[in-house]
Formats: sequence, structure tokens, C-alpha cells
Amino acid sequence: MNDSNDKVYSSKAPEPVGLYPHARKVGNLLFLSGVGPREAGTKKIPGVELDANGGIVSYDIEAQCHSVFRNIRFILEESGSSWDKIVDVTVFLTNMKDDFKTYNRIYAEYFKENLPCRTTVEINCLPTPIAIELKVIATI
Repeated sequence: MNDSNDKVYSSKAPEPVGLYPHARKVGNLLFLSGVGPREAGTKKIPGVELDANGGIVSYDIEAQCHSVFRNIRFILEESGSSWDKIVDVTVFLTNMKDDFKTYNRIYAEYFKENLPCRTTVEINCLPTPIAIELKVIATI
């Protein structure tokens, strides 16, 4: 649902982990905040096994990619946009060496029709125990 300041909060996407909306509408552009693979209404992260201290024991990058893309789609659709209107994607991976090949293959499945600009960077961690996060800009 939207408020009068063009902020978008999706009921289907995972709740933000800080003080920010899922997206902001500015003119005919939609700017999404960073979106990870968590499932809405839970702290569950598909394919992630944590130890007693919350450290990552193992994770499935394929499961996380599919979940992130699903969350992006939820936000786009609730914002009045759609997958084919994505114009720019920034991808954050915590393990480029091990995960890029799998992520790149799955990305190609989702973006075979629409080819937005893309930047992929490796970072040492994300705010929750996830291995991938996307920052997206789309048109409305």
C-alpha cells in the first residue's frame, strides 16, 4: 500500500530491516530499496542454515536468487510497475568467486527478454545473513 508521499510498502515482500520504504516513486521512476531473499512475515531465508549464534553454516545461492527475484516482482507489481520495466539493477554478492556463475545463470533466465543495465559487486556482508541483495530502478 502507498502513502501520500509516494512511498511504497509491499504486503508481500519481506519487511524492511530499517527505517525505509520498499520503494519510492519519483515522476515516472520507481527506486527500490535493497531487496534480499527473506520471506515476508518471517525471518526465514530460503536455503540458509544458521548456527546457534546466527552465523551462516551453509546457504543455497540458487534458492536465494529465486527468492530475491520473487520479492522484487512483488514490490514492482504493488507499485504499478512490472518486471519488463526494470532499467537498472545493482547486485550485491557476499561471495563473488563461488556464487557469480550460478547467480549469472539464474539472472539470465529472469532477464532474457528485458536487458536492464547491471552492476554486480562483492561486499563482505549484508545486514541479515543473506548472500545476495538487489537494488533496482524501474519505470512506472
